[in-house]
This record gives sequence, structure tokens and C-alpha cells, in this order.
Amino acid sequence: MSQRSAREGMTGESRSGAEERGGSPVLMLTLATIGFAVNFWAWALISPLGPMFRKTGALGELSESDVALLVAVPVIVGSLGRIVVGALTDKYGGRLMFPLVSAATVVPVLFIGFVAIDSYALLLVGGFFLGIGGTAFAVGVPFVNAWFPPERRGFAVGVFGAGMGGTAISALTTVTLFERNETLPFVLTAVALTAYAVISWLLLRDAPGRVVPTTSLLSRLNANSRLPITWQACILYAVAFGGYVAFSVYLPAYLINAHGLTPADAANRMAGFVVVAVICRPVGGALSDRLGPIPVLAGVYALVAVCAAVAATTPPLMGIGTVVFLAMAAALGAGSGAVFALIARVTEPARVGGVTGLVGAAGGLGGFVPPLLMGYVYGQTESYGIGLGLLAVTAALTLALTLTVVRRTAQAHEGATA
Repeated sequence: MSQRSAREGMTGESRSGAEERGGSPVLMLTLATIGFAVNFWAWALISPLGPMFRKTGALGELSESDVALLVAVPVIVGSLGRIVVGALTDKYGGRLMFPLVSAATVVPVLFIGFVAIDSYALLLVGGFFLGIGGTAFAVGVPFVNAWFPPERRGFAVGVFGAGMGGTAISALTTVTLFERNETLPFVLTAVALTAYAVISWLLLRDAPGRVVPTTSLLSRLNANSRLPITWQACILYAVAFGGYVAFSVYLPAYLINAHGLTPADAANRMAGFVVVAVICRPVGGALSDRLGPIPVLAGVYALVAVCAAVAATTPPLMGIGTVVFLAMAAALGAGSGAVFALIARVTEPARVGGVTGLVGAAGGLGGFVPPLLMGYVYGQTESYGIGLGLLAVTAALTLALTLTVVRRTAQAHEGATA
């Protein structure tokens, strides 16, 4: 973006005053990452329970598509909600938005645990509002981005992104706790959300000098949507993070149906997938700071294409099957970190929240469609090969986009800055 266009985009915007002083970047990053993890823990509560409900018949006769819809509803709501929440974070800051989102998520968590747990229809309603927890991502990226200099933002946002490991907490604990007491996982999650809302309200501070937009929400959304990097990053993130979300919510069902695992074993293996992706997200951000986002993203999508093609043949889980899924987890995690390292490089700081909301929505939507598609295809063919083959083709096309259009956008920004 040129300096002239940057000034035009910032019309009507002003800098925050001295009231936003204080706070340590490391402390702010730590608190934001914890908040992301806690909200994602809540966001993923239904996912481990879906296959179990189908197996036990506790909610009646459920098809594979019914289960896919149940686990996907929070994903799409959390994704679309990021568009508005990201823009609101640009305006009001993470200091307000983090505790607000966390407190709001408590309500659907308790509703599911005490009211909806025996009804498929009510679970869909609860899952809809549970999507609020998924919007925390659009709060954290601009919040963390503002606390760090450009040369460290890839790593910092990657560390924050590791908070997506909250889905691993859910995968490891939800089924076990639910079998002890149906309300227990929801009560514990509600307590964690409440505690975080209070702590974040007391300790979080927005970065000194944060640029606060004064233009309307709609005008900012419109301006951000017109940036070339926005739609390009939407595609990149839809494949990288969307692939991660799709596997994190649907992998238990895949492992149970394709490999005959128990729900508990499948949830544990899904947690392993999540942990690898979480670890590799800051790695992707750090490598992007050092090597540049484009080479990292190119390597990511090439690896995903190869691994998905191999997985489409349904290799034995013991051996090559585990290797390809863990390699794919590493690539998707690193790619998710690299996308936001790219955004941090080519986007004006005051626009990061709005762009993050749009890109985060695309990532979540990228995770919404595959579970539904996989469930439908499996119901028709009793095979996951077609769905995984489509992922391989999609990753290959994204690789081509990265090496052509996205590379030109990054080079144009570097030239304008120079």
C-alpha cells in the first residue's frame, strides 16, 4: 500500500491518548494467548461429543450428516462473527473486547450443560451462540500486533495463535468429564471463562499509541474488503486454518469410521493432531520473520497437497497414516502462522483488526464446509478418499496462487515502502 493510500485510508482516524500507557508486551501476549485458548476450549466443546451421541443414541437416531452439522454450527457462527468483532477491536481495543467476548461465551456454555444436553435441536441453538467464543481470534491478532515491532510480529502473532490449542483441551477432557457427570465439562469451562474475563479486565492494556479509527464500521469493512491482501489472505487462510479446523472437529468421526477406534481413543489422537499444529504455528510465524512469508507458505501448501493425496488412499493408521496426518498438522499450523505474518507485513496497523476479522472468517468458513462435505460423501460412498483428494487439489491450487498473485502483492508493498 502506498503512503498516499495509507493516508487516505486513515482519514478521520486519531491516535489513542496517554490513557493507554503501561503494560508489558510479553505479559500482554501471554494473557491474550491464554484468553484465546480458553475461548477456543469453549468453542470446541460439542465436537468430541458428536460421535459419541451418534454411537449411544442419546439424542435419537443421528446420521453422519447430523453429527457434521452439530459440530460445524459453532464454527460458522464464530467465523462470521469475527468480521464484526475484528472491526470492533480496531475501534475499542482488546482491553475491552477480550473480557466482553469471554463473559458472553459463558451463557451458551451453561445453556448447553444444563438445558440443551438431551435435545439435538437445542444443541444446535446452543452451538450457534457458542460460536461467540470463536470470535476471540479476531480480538487477539490486532491486540498483539500493536504491541510488537514489525520484525517480531510474525513470531508474536504465531505464539498467540498457539492458543488454538484450546481445542486440544476440549478433545482430551470433554468426553471423560462428561462420562463422570454430564454438566461437569461445561461447568469447568464456564468457571475458566469467568475467571479469565475478570483477570483480563484487570490486567490487559491496549498498546500505547494505538491508532483508533473514528469512521463508521461499515465504511471500514468496505475499505478493508477492497484491499488485495484481504481476499488473497482469505484464500490462504481458508485452506491453512480451515483445514486445521476441519480436522480438529471431524477427525474423531473419521478415525472411528475409517479405522474403528473408540471415541476416547479417537479424541486423544485428534488432540495429538492439534498439539502438533499448535506447536508449529509460532514456528511458521518465526520462519516468516526470517525467510519471508511467501517461501514458508509455498512449502506448507506443497506438503499439504502431498499428504492429503496419500491420506486419500486410506493407508494403515499404524505407520504411514499417522505420519501423513501429523505432517499435515505441522504444515497447517505453520501455514496459519505464516498467513498473519504476511498480513502484518503488508497491512497498516489500524486496519489489522478489520482485515483479521475478514480473513479469520474465511478460515473458519474453510473449516465449516469440509466436515459437511466429508459427512455427505461418506454417507453416499462409505469412503473419505474423495474428500481428501479434493483437499490435495485445493492445496495445489493454493500453492500456485501463492507463487504468483500473492508474491506480486508482497513485492509491490515492499517496493512502495522502499
